[in-house]
Formats: sequence, C-alpha cells, structure tokens
Amino acid sequence: MYTMSHGLEGFRQMGLVEGADLEELLTDLLVASVGPGDATAFARAHDAASRQDWVAVEHIDRLLFAAKLNEELRTASTRSGRQVISLGRKLFAPELVDTYADLIRARRVPGCQPVASAVIYAAAGVEVDRAVTSDLFAFVASYAGAAMRLRLTDHEGAQHLIRSSATTVETVAAEAVARSVADLGGYAPMSDIASAHHQHSDGRLFTT
Repeated sequence: MYTMSHGLEGFRQMGLVEGADLEELLTDLLVASVGPGDATAFARAHDAASRQDWVAVEHIDRLLFAAKLNEELRTASTRSGRQVISLGRKLFAPELVDTYADLIRARRVPGCQPVASAVIYAAAGVEVDRAVTSDLFAFVASYAGAAMRLRLTDHEGAQHLIRSSATTVETVAAEAVARSVADLGGYAPMSDIASAHHQHSDGRLFTT
C-alpha cells in the first residue's frame, strides 16, 4: 500500500484537505467507503474461502470490482491483489491460495486486494473479525504514511492519527463482519471526484 494515498493526494491537489482535516477525512472514508466496500467484501470473501466456496468468492470479487467507480482505484486494487497472492503462495496454505491464484490467471476474477487478502487470512487460519480489523489497520497506517509523504503531518501526528482511529476501526470492522454481500457498496462522492481528478493530474506521488 506504500504507493497508495487512498484519495488523499487527490483531495490535497484540489485544496480540500489540510493537516487539521486528516482525522475527519479518515473517519469518513472508513465509515462511508472502506467499511461498506472493501471491508465487507473482505469479510464475506474470508467466509467463502474458509468453506472453499469459490463461486461465492468469484461473485464477491467481481461485485467489489464493479463497485469501484474510478479506473485508478480498480487498477490499484487488482495490481495489489495479485502481488499479495504472489507472496501468499510462498507463505501460506498452498491449496487454498493456489486455487484463488488459478481463478485470477483464468480471468474468472479480477483479483481485488481485499478479496486476495481475505483468502490469505483464511488460509492462515485467522478468524474473520481479527482479519478484518487487521486489514483496516493496514489501511489506516497506509493513509497516515501518505499524509506524511504529502507533508500534511509529521511522524507524531501520524501516530496520533493511527491511535485516534482505533475506536472507529473497531466499529467499522464489526459492522463489516455483520454486513451481507447484498449490502456491499459505500457512498463517498467527494472521494470519487478527488480520485477522478487525481487520475488525470499532471504530476503525482501515488497511484491513487
């Protein structure tokens, strides 16, 4: 996730975010976008992979891909997903991970990062609630790192940002674990606009 700003660079380019806004924007992204979207897909894909229901995994992966409105978000998610699976094949239960890798190679699934990560967590035997929370924490840490690279905060501010998000992460994770595939989605129009602007900007540090 080092190459991703999760929309933050787009907000910065449009003059819509300053250092004082980082916590509020992070909360909005978690509650309105990442939780209903990526985290929900992660939870349901984890369940499906654990019972080796690859038809369900395929459906979830394609649904999440379709829910990502911007090309750069879809491209970044699938690129990261394939990299995660490539590493996961070397570290965890080969049969489970290899099956999903075969689906990617056959182009039956796009290979979105949350689904790929869910398969690996399932292969490692990590329970779904812990897995979702861990993945959300990775998102928060990546967001904080992007904020530092964009000079919106310093190391102390980044640590405060991560710590202050703990309660939100816990709530969003619990909601994602309880949410059905039918409710997968999210609504963050300003984030989509910032991403669209970022995709066509002349210069940028991040892929998203």
